[in-house]
Amino acid sequence: MKKNISVIGSGFSALAAACYLAKNGHGVTVYEKNATIGGRARQLKKEGFTFDMGPSWYWMPDVFERFFADFGKKTADYYELIKLAPAYRVYYGVDDFIAIDDNLADIIFKFEEIEKGSGKVLHEFINEARSNYEIAIKDLVYRPGVSPLELVTVETAKKLGQFFGNISKDIRKQFKNERLIQILEFPVLFLGAKPSDTPSFYNFMNYADFGLGTWHPKTGMFDVVRAMESLATELGVVFHTNANIEKIIVENKTAKAIIVNGKQIVSDLVLSGADYHHTETLLDEKHRAYSVKYWESRVFAPSSLLFYVGFNKKIQNISHHALFFDVDFKQHATDIYDNPKWPAEPLFYANFPSLTDKTAAPEGMETGFFLIPLAPGIEDTESLREEYFEKIIDRFERLTRQSIKNNIIFKESFCKNDFVSEYNSYKGNAYGMANTLLQTAFLRPKLKSKKVKNLYFTGQLTVPGPGVPPALISGKLVSDLIEKQFKAS
Repeated sequence: MKKNISVIGSGFSALAAACYLAKNGHGVTVYEKNATIGGRARQLKKEGFTFDMGPSWYWMPDVFERFFADFGKKTADYYELIKLAPAYRVYYGVDDFIAIDDNLADIIFKFEEIEKGSGKVLHEFINEARSNYEIAIKDLVYRPGVSPLELVTVETAKKLGQFFGNISKDIRKQFKNERLIQILEFPVLFLGAKPSDTPSFYNFMNYADFGLGTWHPKTGMFDVVRAMESLATELGVVFHTNANIEKIIVENKTAKAIIVNGKQIVSDLVLSGADYHHTETLLDEKHRAYSVKYWESRVFAPSSLLFYVGFNKKIQNISHHALFFDVDFKQHATDIYDNPKWPAEPLFYANFPSLTDKTAAPEGMETGFFLIPLAPGIEDTESLREEYFEKIIDRFERLTRQSIKNNIIFKESFCKNDFVSEYNSYKGNAYGMANTLLQTAFLRPKLKSKKVKNLYFTGQLTVPGPGVPPALISGKLVSDLIEKQFKAS
């Protein structure tokens, strides 16, 4: 029987769920509080420059293909992919960087050049990471986090010890060069936790990096949002923007309606792809499954200070993606997780999409995106933002041997306060809840409300976790649970 389903939010997980639910024959309406869809993956256009406001790394292309294949489609039906070569650079000093190539053979050769014997070790390490990837991405992450037994398979039984070791310890046992260690630790930062707090099994992220490569949708990550919106519209999904959800109405412990801009919308089922904690504040307290104490006890992924910058000239000595690890990696991690504060010397990331996509900036100009990871819940002021922009731009100029400050046409910033106001993000986190051992799979907040019937959740605070590919998977998982309920009833 066709049901009327209200979806809160329009990020990747909500868009994915909306597509699956519409495919199953339901009437699906998406309500987005902001003026455009995409959630944290919105797009900013200004003075001829185009920016992806959030996610900028396209990893795990197989997950995107699997999503569109569920609808008899391919990514190529909607957007073109470009494999980046190099995938990215990691800067350690002036004219001192390591470029990560677009194929494993060349990466192994480069490791061997830097640390004798590490090439063979890396080959074996990536083989193990690939094995874990096959188990995780093709099986485990497509389980809904209902029971701990979901993790018990013949394959995972063989790798039990990897759930109790940690990435950092494993890498440091096998590699001695600190630069190579940092490169291998970097991919798990997408999971939201320190490498020393991330289970060894998650080394599958290294296969996602070195094995599958780094890609770029031809005109940016928003291509994926547009593709999913197009697919959803083809399936009959209706979108409403500037639609702020003020309350979820519950009667007899069952979600019955939502209040949108003062108007009550009756629904057979409510699915929230918005921030999980915020969504529960839309319920009367007795209907909330997780307490204030619970949320305060969780380990959240970092927040971020972002800058969107338009330059009136081309930038030299740079790649599409660049990581600046010229300062103490461990100290910055400590300033995020152990002793939350603004880091004295921040690591940062820079992205110049106009190197790959000529439409991202006017001719002869450059689009620049800069990111500094920060502790969630940290103080956020305009003066601090300006101070840290000066810090990273001074270093950027020195490390790449060029002057660019006077070539800035404009810059806009986005930080913790904006994550809260724009996305209702808990403590202004940028990526969700970290995937630590005690926040994995069935130990994460549930897709299905434990207290309210016909209320479901999807996204980075529930299973499988942070990141764009996991968001697509989360949308599938929750839609499968919903369909199972409908069939049972």
